[in-house]
Amino acid sequence: MRGPGRIDSVSHVLEGLARRLGLETALLENRLRRDWVAVVGEPIASNTRPDQIRFKKLYLLVRNSVWLHQLTFLKPALLQKLNRVAGGELITDLVLRVGELPDAGYLLASPAILRETVSPPSATLLDEISAHVTGIQDPLLRVRLTLLMAQVLTQPGAPKAG
Repeated sequence: MRGPGRIDSVSHVLEGLARRLGLETALLENRLRRDWVAVVGEPIASNTRPDQIRFKKLYLLVRNSVWLHQLTFLKPALLQKLNRVAGGELITDLVLRVGELPDAGYLLASPAILRETVSPPSATLLDEISAHVTGIQDPLLRVRLTLLMAQVLTQPGAPKAG
């Protein structure tokens, strides 16, 4: 009679399956897109986006030529960090290209987002908040600040507007 065999963890089984099916690169691409800020840090993440991995090369979109130049000096450190995240040497080179970065998925102003606050803000409150944020030039920042102010001011015990 045979003794009990070794039991593999689910993650170990899935890693082996992904390797056999050739999905390691696709999984790494998705993980990098999802966790880009955590992997490379905020300064780099706000000026770059991972595009694709082809033939062990990670193609990065870079906001402008200044960042492209800076990243050429950071390539060895970035490669080391990326391969540490990948758990092996899945990326051997970085290809940097200047291009328009896709939207980072920030929340935009919509009635649905405003309804998620504790109590819906009144039209008067929204008008007052809008008056305070009109001087902000960046539209995304203006929207985010409006949402934050509406959420804070509609919570129970919050200070009254005015």
